[in-house]
Amino acid sequence: MTHQNTQSTDAPSAAVSSESVASAAGAGAAVDASTTVLVAGAGGVIGRHVADEYARRGATVRGLSRRPVSGARWEHLPVDLLARDAARTGLEAARDTTHLVFAAYIERATTAEQIEINSALLTNALDGLEAADAPLRHVTLYQGGKAYGGHLGYFNTPAKERDARLIQPNFYYDQEDILRAVAAERGFRATMLRPEGVVGYAVGNPMNILMVIAVYASICRELGQPLRFPGTHAAYDALYQVTDASLLARATVWAGSEPRAAGEVYNITNGDQIRWRHLWPVFARHFGMDYAEPQPVPLAEAMPHHEDLWQGMVTKYDLVPTPFEDLAGWAFGDFLFRSGFDNVTSTIKARQHGFSDCLDTEDRFLELFDQLAAGRIIPPLD
Repeated sequence: MTHQNTQSTDAPSAAVSSESVASAAGAGAAVDASTTVLVAGAGGVIGRHVADEYARRGATVRGLSRRPVSGARWEHLPVDLLARDAARTGLEAARDTTHLVFAAYIERATTAEQIEINSALLTNALDGLEAADAPLRHVTLYQGGKAYGGHLGYFNTPAKERDARLIQPNFYYDQEDILRAVAAERGFRATMLRPEGVVGYAVGNPMNILMVIAVYASICRELGQPLRFPGTHAAYDALYQVTDASLLARATVWAGSEPRAAGEVYNITNGDQIRWRHLWPVFARHFGMDYAEPQPVPLAEAMPHHEDLWQGMVTKYDLVPTPFEDLAGWAFGDFLFRSGFDNVTSTIKARQHGFSDCLDTEDRFLELFDQLAAGRIIPPLD
């Protein structure tokens, strides 16, 4: 997974409901009545789905983010985890927390800056709950493909949780070391989950390939153009994988109650692999478009020129008004669509330990496109 900025996003009330997604994918068991969950980064694609999933199963849920989350069925806490004293004060309201789900992340330009700021986020959250004397039983921390070097280029596949760390410094490693040390000291359990390419509805989330494809296709269709894969032929043919946000939410609930998950790291994906070569013609048919052969286009350069067109589409199709810069992360799309190496992780360990949930990625993309259209995030597809 390439992580998302989950501290600074929110979703409009007409957004696709992760509750309905989860219901369609399987109800899941109710959680223990004593479970009280704090989701840090509740406005992002991971955090929002996890908060909704826990709430749907009957847990008491609080979502922590800097901005309110529209349409949430759980309590919002506007706590700034970067400020140590403010975090302690704000987390007094979460003094009954039994489960912390840590999906907060802040992007920085350098590795050193990423390590410093994201380690501080986690430390301040843990220390704030400790100061509030919260009866913490479990913490879930999200990592991803960067743990295997996916951001650097080629890595050995299928990557396994037991693979050695890289010599390259990585904030995932620092956060995991902090969490393991604090868990051992304070007596709670911890689990690290590693998704890849998380897909689900969220705005203001720069690392969500679903929104990149959906908005790109919608604009191409409005312009009367065929749908072209905008990346390299190498990326077009490479194996890739994604993690549906609702599936990841179910994995999070499982990890929070499964004794075998204590202290473990799990790769969590839909369970299959894709090649964009096979999916893009399917996407074109689903959007009612012609399809053309790939043509590398720098999305981060090209797509901002169509902001006025999109605003006209918002009016024409009565779409949910969303700032254009919050709709999709074009630079992230450029990165993925130019990654000409296989990106595959093994999910065998999670299956062996009891989490066997899976989804067909092709079918899931089409379902999500339909839900985006039904929620008036993108124009109708018929």
